[in-house]
Amino acid sequence: MTAFPRLPTSLKLLAGALALTLQPFAHAAEAPPAEVHLDYAYYSPVSLVLKHFGWLEKALPDTKVSWVFSQGSNRSLEYLNSGGVDFASSASLSAVLARANGSPIKSVYVYSRAEWTALVVRKDSTLNTVADLKGKKIAATKGTDPYLFTLRALQQAKLTKDDVELLHLQHPDGRIALEKGDVDAWAGLDPHMAASEIQAGSRLLYRNKDFNSYGVVSVTERFAKEHPEAIKTVIGAYEKAREWSLKNPEEFAKLLATESGLPLDVAKLQLTRTDLSSPQLTDKDVTASKAAAPILVSEELVRKGTNVDQVIDQLIDPAFGQAVIGKP
Repeated sequence: MTAFPRLPTSLKLLAGALALTLQPFAHAAEAPPAEVHLDYAYYSPVSLVLKHFGWLEKALPDTKVSWVFSQGSNRSLEYLNSGGVDFASSASLSAVLARANGSPIKSVYVYSRAEWTALVVRKDSTLNTVADLKGKKIAATKGTDPYLFTLRALQQAKLTKDDVELLHLQHPDGRIALEKGDVDAWAGLDPHMAASEIQAGSRLLYRNKDFNSYGVVSVTERFAKEHPEAIKTVIGAYEKAREWSLKNPEEFAKLLATESGLPLDVAKLQLTRTDLSSPQLTDKDVTASKAAAPILVSEELVRKGTNVDQVIDQLIDPAFGQAVIGKP
């Protein structure tokens, strides 16, 4: 039997160090999760495309893919925080609010940059400016972009939420309350807003694209740590759905109409306000979020002493998107 020479101690140490260095790469070949839960929403039309074609199910053949409907950012983030979903679609500023108030989440992808909210009044309303809303009733869904949009609009008009009566209704209920005359204005959200414009003649009292925050897909920090490859797979599937949507605008509008149960002209109006061209999170998004953050502090929507800028730095994570799409 041939005896092998003993390795010098220095080589043993080098081999040990190399083994430790390579350990993280062993996690790259992670086993896919047994189940993945995602939400879908009418305010995120690309999610409807992804769900409709089943591209994620094909990309994760060994994983059970489940879908949960979200009526608004508040519901989406509640599901994420409670474990009801692993991927949540919300407005970016709503995600900031959730993280600032203790939800350990990360935003990893931009599903759209839409002008999806505005302050809406009935067609016969005599109100013409945000200042006219003083003392009036406004329907808004707390914790969502329309709610935060309303606070920023009031602040710009030198009003606060105490100068109006905010009724915390889910988006579809807010539309009904407006059209029935139970409220004077509604913080609208597409496609309900587009439907109210076309079907009831409702009027957009105040628009400001800069006060609309972009739409993000978020995950928990724990999921990001345990399943980074699954996140990249989901982003890749979202990208396939986004690219299909851009290449097939007519079919995209028809799918949105079918899924939402709304007329085609409503879907088309919503999509005229939906920008799908920039799916990556960038430094500009960090800057934009920080510019919007003071409203969370001034309106005492976050815990006292919270460093919101730090929260945003912890929340926005472009690395997953860059790994799939490349650097912008």
